[in-house]
Amino acid sequence: MIHPKLRRFLPLALTVLAFVLSRAVGFAQEEGAAAPAAHDTSIFETIKEGGPLIMAIWVAIIGTSVTMVTFIIQNIMQLRKDKLAPPPLIAALEQNIAAGNYQEAWATCKANNNYLANVLKAGLTRLGRGKEAVEAACAEHGLREATMLRTRNSYLSVIGVVSPMIGLLGTVIGMMGAFAVLAGSGISDPRALSGKIGEVLLATASGLFIAIPAFVSYYVFRNISQMVIVHADDIVNTLLLDIPYDELAGVQIGENFSTGAAAPTGGARKVSMALTTACPVCNGAVTPGVNPCPHCGATLDWQA
Repeated sequence: MIHPKLRRFLPLALTVLAFVLSRAVGFAQEEGAAAPAAHDTSIFETIKEGGPLIMAIWVAIIGTSVTMVTFIIQNIMQLRKDKLAPPPLIAALEQNIAAGNYQEAWATCKANNNYLANVLKAGLTRLGRGKEAVEAACAEHGLREATMLRTRNSYLSVIGVVSPMIGLLGTVIGMMGAFAVLAGSGISDPRALSGKIGEVLLATASGLFIAIPAFVSYYVFRNISQMVIVHADDIVNTLLLDIPYDELAGVQIGENFSTGAAAPTGGARKVSMALTTACPVCNGAVTPGVNPCPHCGATLDWQA
């Protein structure tokens, strides 16, 4: 079953496939008209005369070709830098993190569904646990997101392997019919024998016609996915570079965030006037130099 998100690409895939097949059939008919024709049957009638097995094989070939075109179109649209890390999202996150509004940055990531937002959201939820925990969370979710992208692309490799086998199955069945004709009429009816052999070659060629672009697309998109993933990872690391982890120890970011959290024991919390305008305890907006926090009452140690 095709993933629901892929269904929107099926009309375009079917249109492209119908155009290619129509051109191929037209070319085959033009070639057949140039030579003495044995029968005035179209290529579809030839497939129909092959019996239920041949028709089933051609249904499988058409199905794999439609799926291949669908995955190619989806990869073209999804494997782009501005899809994994949209510039407007980057600008919004830079502004929130620079202002110390980490909860707002988390909410922004939650409102978006892409590689950058999902990875950074996982890191922000562990912000109060230190730099190592944040980096581990980003690495874990980055691997998960990258695996999803590569898995979707790997289906093209599967199609490249399966489609020649389907064509080979059609070849075997067609050869059985060709030998049956040869056994029944010998070489007295070379036209019937050549028609069966042509049916065999058509199935083989169709399998290869699908396999070649599938394999080429797989390797091209594999390299593209690696480049865009590295680009998105660099942006995540840049956004987390200047976060004052020591000042944010114990802060809760995410679903469990509470503006009424009490200040932890151990003295005043150090706050940089140059890096943040938010309380490191409750993340509430504060004016630089104000002490204590007007929201949670935490003692703030403002530093230049």
